[in-house]
Amino acid sequence: MRRILALAGYRVALGLPRSGDMVGVWGQSPTAWRGERVAARTGAPLLRVEDAFLRSLFPARARGEAPLGLLLDTRGVHFDGRAPSDLEHLLATHPLDDTALLDRAREGIARLREAHLTKYAAVDPDLAPPAPGYVLVLDQTRGDASVRAAGAGRARFREMLARAAEEHPGARILIRTHPETSGGHRPGHFGPEDAGGRVSLVAGPHSPWRLLEGAVGVYTVSSQMGFEAILAGHRPRVFGQPFYAGWGLTADEEAPARRGRRLTRAQLVAAALILHPTWYDPCRDRLASFEEALDTLEAEARAWREDRRGWVASGMRLWKRAPLQRFAGRHRGLVFEDRPARAAARATREDRRRMVWASAARPDDDAVRVEDGFLRSRGLGAELVPPLSLVFDDLGIYYDPQRESRLERLIAASADLRPGQRARAEALARFLAETRVTKYNLPGARPELPPGRRLLVPGQVEDDASIRLGAGAVATNRALLEAARAANPDAILLYKPHPDVEAGLRPGALPEREALRHADAVLARADPAALLDAVDEVWTMTSLLGFEALLRGVPVTTLGAPFYAGWGLTRDLGPVPARRRARVDLAGLLHAALIAYPRYHDPVTGRPCPPELAAERLARGALPRRGIATRTLAKLQGRFAGYAHLWR
Repeated sequence: MRRILALAGYRVALGLPRSGDMVGVWGQSPTAWRGERVAARTGAPLLRVEDAFLRSLFPARARGEAPLGLLLDTRGVHFDGRAPSDLEHLLATHPLDDTALLDRAREGIARLREAHLTKYAAVDPDLAPPAPGYVLVLDQTRGDASVRAAGAGRARFREMLARAAEEHPGARILIRTHPETSGGHRPGHFGPEDAGGRVSLVAGPHSPWRLLEGAVGVYTVSSQMGFEAILAGHRPRVFGQPFYAGWGLTADEEAPARRGRRLTRAQLVAAALILHPTWYDPCRDRLASFEEALDTLEAEARAWREDRRGWVASGMRLWKRAPLQRFAGRHRGLVFEDRPARAAARATREDRRRMVWASAARPDDDAVRVEDGFLRSRGLGAELVPPLSLVFDDLGIYYDPQRESRLERLIAASADLRPGQRARAEALARFLAETRVTKYNLPGARPELPPGRRLLVPGQVEDDASIRLGAGAVATNRALLEAARAANPDAILLYKPHPDVEAGLRPGALPEREALRHADAVLARADPAALLDAVDEVWTMTSLLGFEALLRGVPVTTLGAPFYAGWGLTRDLGPVPARRRARVDLAGLLHAALIAYPRYHDPVTGRPCPPELAAERLARGALPRRGIATRTLAKLQGRFAGYAHLWR
């Protein structure tokens, strides 16, 4: 909190205010009166500080997490309608008519709903809510400042429950318990004694958005979920004076009379989530935009939802275990068990999920398959450099076209991107192209290339799973060069060996004299990003370099069935699965492959992070050095390349 205030221009110190100082207090907390009294005696202005409306995974009382943003108010406090606040002033006086601003607000609403983000985002969208058709009554914690400001207590909450029953005769009534009450931190206004008949309580990590989908009415005193109800299309009945009441979007019992303006949902969001809060980026340690705060919370929430039960991990080489524990073990941790039967039994016994390194998975294994992502590291995985991104696929794995993968589904669904999703994918692609970020980001030469129509032919590791499972009749580097030359007799063929092969860590080396029978040049240890800037086309079996070429606008011909083939973006000469019928554009492919599919880990802060942050780290950030044991093992590998199966 001190850091956010400092970045916002406030010097935080103890003691009495001097000339020009403000007095800061936490909202209307039980100790705020002390600062209020000091401000009144000294004439210093008062600054009230509160959490922003997207805070963290858990309430502060549960885990002590720092907030992602603050509301800094010089007039009052947003939840107390008895006096104006800075947020109310914005809602009442700001034009809120800028098209770009309102487009951002609409995209923000869509992202909140799609990612199930809320103030405390540790919610499980897969947790099934009750059957739809209920009236949703929102409980709050007893003695909460927003409840006190409305003059409400248990009697007011019981009145609200009675009104809900009266206005919806015969309907089921669902009381949603506040997360702090569910966690045992603060009591609410309703308990088990209030359930019975057509009234029931729902606790646990249900997504507010799922609960709102099934509701036929929403009743609240001043809960933030009432704000979310508006965004979900409801017109909630409000029995207090929260910031969202009185603007024509709620059915109010006693909204402040001074709030006479009529607003749209987008205008409400523009003020409450974009203009008013001070957002913070904990990975970059700077102030952030609303969208960057969404990116951060979305990454944190996804990691919690996938990792919260813990994992039993199989097929993980010893060197991978510590990085994987840091990546996916923040909440309940990973335990390692390679024998499938024992792994399955332990997962059942301890209520854990199962993961397996994709290349070690049996065809009938229903564990989640794990593999490196497409923005991996600054250095080779075969040299034991830990990844910044991993994919967790519950259907198959992206390089195996013989069965559907989660990535395939995401690509097919990307045919209908929202404008905001498209803009994000295109911005990420521009950054990667401008900064020359690729999967491994190895230093490389930028050789002089012969003039003419240049075709880049990337070599691959010939025993790689993507070749075994995804290549067609052309399954070796020699055959790839032969096919490229036969189809392009007058082109300049440039052969680039795979970096793992060049390092002597994986099989697939093609002697230079053999390569030059078909290629015009062999580009040893060349910079792939520089080559993509200088060639006219890429011919490949299944190499990720084909995807990186598409990202940079270079035409690609495939002779196998990589994940990016079959969608109308490549010329496909290989056995592409018939199920890939959707036609997608480049932005859709990029959004699926770089944003929606992988998870990213910031090696600097140790937090889950969005792809943009990972790309920045790879482009120019300082990355932690590997330990001496890992560096030594990587050097020994080079001496024993014939035993590569031990460390892959």
